[in-house]
Amino acid sequence: MVKAVLRGLAAALVVLSATVSSPAHAEETLPLSEAVGNLPLGTESRDGYSRDKFRHWNTGDNPSDGCNTRAEVLIHEATEPPTVGPNCRLEGGSWFSYYDAVVVESAPGLDIDHMVPLAEAWDSGASAWTAQRRERYANDQGQEASLVAVTARSNRSKADQDPAQWLPPAADAHCRYAAEWVGTKLRWSLTTDEAELAALRELAYGCPLETVTYEPAP
Repeated sequence: MVKAVLRGLAAALVVLSATVSSPAHAEETLPLSEAVGNLPLGTESRDGYSRDKFRHWNTGDNPSDGCNTRAEVLIHEATEPPTVGPNCRLEGGSWFSYYDAVVVESAPGLDIDHMVPLAEAWDSGASAWTAQRRERYANDQGQEASLVAVTARSNRSKADQDPAQWLPPAADAHCRYAAEWVGTKLRWSLTTDEAELAALRELAYGCPLETVTYEPAP
């Protein structure tokens, strides 16, 4: 009896040790070319897509602060912090829109871009998710690259296009953009189509020093 109990305790300790030493969602950093090679290839479909199937903006990471996800991202990404007034009204502040290398000094002049647009996420696997997981995706602040404050002009120029169809106007931003796109797709286990994958491989070839850091979404 005692031996059986001891064996049970030993087994439990082994499981606990493995759990502590091997987290299920460990962060990874890879060269861009290797990260692109890890992207799964798939056939995209927009059947059934509606932007309303991705609830945003919700109450954000801190529901007690009175700010929604959009406002929290703006506060976090400001190069000069805005004043936060009643009902999370933002006054002043400054932001750098890296897509087009523009400094913006008014929060209403900014959009919060989903690095991988909602429609592209739907095409690439999110159509099979639960509504709750799509909401987490649409409000993801667990990885800085997932949501980015940029000029409304650049965001609307991008729309729902992937890197085979659109890249930031600022050429110096292309390597960073490719890395953040790939990191977001890997984080959420989203697929790529053939044209997108070819474009990412070409970008990776031109960005030999770029790395991708991502943590799989819970």
